[in-house]
Amino acid sequence: MFIKNHNCLIVKHQGETLRIDAWGEDSLRIRSTRYPSFTDHDWALTESPAETEAQIEIEEKTACITNGRLKAQVNPQGVIAFYKDDELILREYFRNYEGTLCNESRCLKYINREYRPYIGGDYRIVQKFDSDPDEKIFGMGQYQQANTNLKGCILDLEQRNSQVSVPFYISSKGYGFLWNNPAVGRASFGTNITEFTAEAVKQLDEWITVADTPKELLKNYTAVTGRAPEFPEDLMGLWQCKLRYRTQKEVLEVAHACRDHGVPINAIVIDFFHWPYQGDWRFDETYWPDPKAMIDELHEMGIKVCVSVWPSVDKKSENYEEMAEIGLLIRTERGGAQTYDYQGDCTEIDATNPETREYLYEKVKKNYLDLGIDMIWLDNAEPDYVKYDFDQYRYWLGTALSCSNIWPQYYSRAIYDNMIKDGRKNPVNLLRSGWAGSQKYGNVIWSGDVPSTFESFRDQLQCGLNMGLAGIPWWTTDIGGFMTDDVNDPSFRQLLIRWYEFAVYTAVLRMHGDRGPYDIPPLDNRDYGGGYLKTGQPNELWSYGEENFAIMKKFLNVRLSMHDYIASLYKEAEENGSPLMRTMFYEFPDDSKCWEIYDQYMFGSEYLVAPILYEDTFERDVYLPEGKWKDIRTDEILEGNRTIHTSVPLDEIAVYQKQ
Repeated sequence: MFIKNHNCLIVKHQGETLRIDAWGEDSLRIRSTRYPSFTDHDWALTESPAETEAQIEIEEKTACITNGRLKAQVNPQGVIAFYKDDELILREYFRNYEGTLCNESRCLKYINREYRPYIGGDYRIVQKFDSDPDEKIFGMGQYQQANTNLKGCILDLEQRNSQVSVPFYISSKGYGFLWNNPAVGRASFGTNITEFTAEAVKQLDEWITVADTPKELLKNYTAVTGRAPEFPEDLMGLWQCKLRYRTQKEVLEVAHACRDHGVPINAIVIDFFHWPYQGDWRFDETYWPDPKAMIDELHEMGIKVCVSVWPSVDKKSENYEEMAEIGLLIRTERGGAQTYDYQGDCTEIDATNPETREYLYEKVKKNYLDLGIDMIWLDNAEPDYVKYDFDQYRYWLGTALSCSNIWPQYYSRAIYDNMIKDGRKNPVNLLRSGWAGSQKYGNVIWSGDVPSTFESFRDQLQCGLNMGLAGIPWWTTDIGGFMTDDVNDPSFRQLLIRWYEFAVYTAVLRMHGDRGPYDIPPLDNRDYGGGYLKTGQPNELWSYGEENFAIMKKFLNVRLSMHDYIASLYKEAEENGSPLMRTMFYEFPDDSKCWEIYDQYMFGSEYLVAPILYEDTFERDVYLPEGKWKDIRTDEILEGNRTIHTSVPLDEIAVYQKQ
């Protein structure tokens, strides 16, 4: 049965209700359910869509809804086909006796939307689409792998340390697709079938848009999910961090040493276990006797201060009993209450609970923000579980299976929303995870605890590009990777330099890492607390020797010289959703070669960046699209539409400025 209801098309078929709404420019939202009604969750679709007038046509065997250049056609079995300018771009996979849109009859008994019920509750929904093997897929967030083009990939829709599920992709066929559901699941971009799975949900929810270029697709997408806010101009230089500065004395010593070495820093970051116990959310007075005086001194030097907050609450914490009693912590379905076990018996907060978010913010405000802390580093933001058994955890919002992927977004909003409410201008917080729409909550998302290897370095380039195409423009990494055993290893030092040169041409330039060997003695012999954990080796620019210091200082000056340009890129992200790091085809969508090249990228529209991604490599090929390009190392003007070969010694990175 086809029903026209104002600006939407409703289809009822064998107990399922399908609803297709015009939802923004050249865009449609599709929902289906086997419940009597739809839920009121809009999930990532938080912005009111631009008003459009849909055209709805109902015939005997089919119905169509058209919004601008996008049309959805539905047959009597509820099978949907999507058309851009009347050209088929995507169709649900259906192989059953009832026939398809092509009036074919199949014996396979595959249906397009499969609902498998759980007793007394939600459904496991599997949706299939026909696959075009020549199609290229990009976006979907951050997955630690080599593939930039996701065609052929299987992606778990799960948040994990260094894996960020942001289920929006763009297609080389000129459409963008949002799987608008935070349930744990899977996306499979096979050459035979494209398939999305949600493990425990009440309804299917997705959104699709069409446009001529990736830039226009992101503009449409961020118009309905939100765009990054204004980014402070005094945070576009170097952020200094390591695991970990243990005392306020160490922090101040590093800040003064930066000044003495001629290294201007915009921010310094105070890492974990500055607290007595996880969940105390305050400075340990033993090692931080006067944090306000420290913060004031740093501010006088023009340095902003960021402090780490974890969502884990140790049973020894002063806040544990109260939070457990009033139901502010994640619940477990079986066994004990523990959800996290790093240096303690911990249960993590339930960030989906509004009361929890208010409780956390009040602690953070009293113990950090009121002292003058500028930014919060929301670490372990997946959250990081003892084990990623999502069927073990339950939130205020529902089971973890049904909504776990949106947890990091709520975690960030505990701080961001309340900062805005308190009148703070342009708050920026560092976060280790996110979801669709997280870009609008002031999140700098970094790629997590990744290894210090060239293989991992190559993965980060892919991660940054796909995060940008998933709508997350503020993305960064730990320079040099997070984990290395020996800072004196020549291989690591080479990696550090190559990574640093790359990071200069990313959204945020941030030194961080856990640097071995771990031969620095602890501050005391307490069994637990701030003095228990050792600290890693120094991670300041000058700590890697004079030769490396000279290279990093040179590129810091390059970064600082680009301040106005970088500010313009942040402004563009604010205005149309464009990332700072861009695939080649983002800027050159009509150049077929740019859809095939993933080891170089555009930093904004002006700079082509070709990093060295392999050890002991000092030359590489670079593809220059049509036009004129200036090699910024030599000022030589080069003709484009060709591949060049260039020498790249350790103290250089191949960058070409569009003329």
